Amino acid sequence: MTLQERIAGVNERIQQACKASGRNPSDVHVIAVTKYVSLNMVASVLKASMEHIGESRWQDAESKWEALGDQGIWHFIGHLQTNKVRDVIGKFQYIHSLDRLSLAQELQRKAKTAGIDVNVFLQVNISGEDSKYGLAPEEVPAFLRSISELDRVKVIGLMTMAPFEEDPELTRPVFRGLRELRDQLNQQALTPHPILELSMGMSNDFEVAIEEGSTWVRLGTVLVGHEEGS
Repeated sequence: MTLQERIAGVNERIQQACKASGRNPSDVHVIAVTKYVSLNMVASVLKASMEHIGESRWQDAESKWEALGDQGIWHFIGHLQTNKVRDVIGKFQYIHSLDRLSLAQELQRKAKTAGIDVNVFLQVNISGEDSKYGLAPEEVPAFLRSISELDRVKVIGLMTMAPFEEDPELTRPVFRGLRELRDQLNQQALTPHPILELSMGMSNDFEVAIEEGSTWVRLGTVLVGHEEGS
């Protein structure tokens, strides 16, 4: 299957998920997760008018960003070590994995030095799995208060990862939990502006995530495949 065919298939599935849940497909954005594919594939993705590129490790992304960073919009979607902030700040317009105060403080320092703002998603471990990073849901309100003075760190959304399930329907409580948490936080008015975005849903479960309110889906296998240069 060609890249264009995969893109068309994904778009059709998004349309159907939005129809099933009464949503507008224009409210759902696709991030092409390119961490397992070659520079040539990233170039092909951008050429196909998919502007959002997702990478999870700077050491894997560096050569791709240096070649193509002036194209598209880049999202850092993996666990971000504090000492790697200097590498990604100013290059990735979105950070999807803010999960601790030390990282927020370092993002603030580097963004202030660069004279920019950084858009972040708080990573929340809705499923409670030990293997996953992220704040526990009950920790989020206090965390938002703790970073309220960091004026360069703009919290625009929440992110979560669901457990891999053979039956994607089993992931629904995780995605619903993130949406409900967002709504609760907005009722408490803990941020200067409402938190609107939800980064949730991957190749195996993105339709369920969309039905539960996802605004950003992170798609690798179903969109660009696994193999180097595939």
